[in-house]
Amino acid sequence: MSYEPNMYDSHMHTPLCKHARGKPPAYAKEAEKKGLKGITFTCHSPMPYGWNPKVRMSINQFDEYVDMVHAARDEYAGRVDVRLGMESDYMPGMEGWLEDLHNRANFSYILGSVHPQTDEYKQIYLTGHDRLAYEKSYFINLANAAESSLFDCLSHPDIVKIVHASQYKVSDHMDTIKQSLDRIAKTGIAMEFNTSGILKSYKEYNPGMEILEEMAKRDIPVVLGSDSHDAHRVGADFEKALSKLKTAGYDTVSFFIDRERQELAIEDVFLTALQPRLV
Repeated sequence: MSYEPNMYDSHMHTPLCKHARGKPPAYAKEAEKKGLKGITFTCHSPMPYGWNPKVRMSINQFDEYVDMVHAARDEYAGRVDVRLGMESDYMPGMEGWLEDLHNRANFSYILGSVHPQTDEYKQIYLTGHDRLAYEKSYFINLANAAESSLFDCLSHPDIVKIVHASQYKVSDHMDTIKQSLDRIAKTGIAMEFNTSGILKSYKEYNPGMEILEEMAKRDIPVVLGSDSHDAHRVGADFEKALSKLKTAGYDTVSFFIDRERQELAIEDVFLTALQPRLV
């Protein structure tokens, strides 16, 4: 019996973010090699007020981004479903900017991110060198992002652990995390399971199993993303990640098409690069 690929990688970047390599066709080629049905580009959004401009496209490059993704879509039509998305930074007070940005193109997926590792975030929240208060602010802002209704999914939802990797303990924040997840669950938003965490200073997926299990308890939909900044990372560690999702209590995995959530039973996920079907 033959199977058609049915899985998407929902998080990857382009050189416009200034810290990724390879143009969209290279990512689509790797997706085809890995047996993915589709990929969604989610390059870092332009932001106002000069917000960490060294790691994102400028607003003047927005049309270039849309055009390069659409060109890859057309080149790989019938082979890989290439989708236009955006990874948009959330900060309180920037909601109007983001709402306008998200209406500038026909996005298939909007990924919301809080990036506490930026200098700008630290200037606001890492005051008095109070590490624990700073880390707590991150989890509170994740819930704020969910309640903004601007996003389909929240990305790498414990990335704050990379900032003080040798000191961070999830146990320090479980009460805050549970309260934030309660708020997030009420919104219906999805959360990401991001496989790039093993490359960072705190070497585990984002989020770690403790948070992933709490997400599962609350029936928060989960989306799988490689967060590829290089084409070879497309679909990286998806088999392991799907196994971890099962261990955490998930039976399904999601992705978004035209801002609508699609759901697959994990036991039915099929990547043509895997033989036999992933179970």
